[in-house]
Amino acid sequence: MVKKILAKSYIYLILLIVYAPILLLIAYSFTDSTNIGTWNDFSFKLYSDIFKNEEIMEALKNTIIVAISASIVSTVLGTLGAIGVYYSKARTREIVNGIGQIPVLNAEIVTAISLTILFVAFSIEFNFITLLIGHVILTLPFVYLNVIPKLKQMDPNIYEAALDLGATPKKALWSVVLPEIMPGVASGFLLSITLSLDDYIITAFTRNNSFSTLSTYIYGATAKKGA
Repeated sequence: MVKKILAKSYIYLILLIVYAPILLLIAYSFTDSTNIGTWNDFSFKLYSDIFKNEEIMEALKNTIIVAISASIVSTVLGTLGAIGVYYSKARTREIVNGIGQIPVLNAEIVTAISLTILFVAFSIEFNFITLLIGHVILTLPFVYLNVIPKLKQMDPNIYEAALDLGATPKKALWSVVLPEIMPGVASGFLLSITLSLDDYIITAFTRNNSFSTLSTYIYGATAKKGA
């Protein structure tokens, strides 16, 4: 009994330490003071100021557009990829599964720098497309990892039965396979939005004029080599 109380107390203490700064920020957001530690009166002024700031609203709009766009692309590609891999040969599944783990295991900074070097090497201008590619590469593996377990849980005879009953492969995919794996598709989509909204590093490297210092260095080094 004592051990359980001590264990729970320890967990609650760790949670308190982790979330105390966040709770402090939340508390001081409901006053008109811009300095943490100074409390004037209860107010929603800081929140109203946020929505009046055009730059913040523009950034919020762009963030939502990128997150939704990347999540849709990742969900479509990840779902189709998972279905294709599931019905492939064992050797193909092993190779694709190994490749799919790389973006998950890699640090975001490694992926971001690699994409920047790739875009610069092929003289690709940094714009919305490069930003979208970066976010898709970040989120696509997580969609794949959410859909694959649902495919494994599905009865493999359902698809074959649909074909035997006269359904075309496309009809069987839409009417039989997709409804069975929809929970995995939905969770992958929601996870993609969360990851995209939370990301900063890849965004900083792949957006317009992203890390101009790195790009300038690469261009400069290439120019010197050519000279």
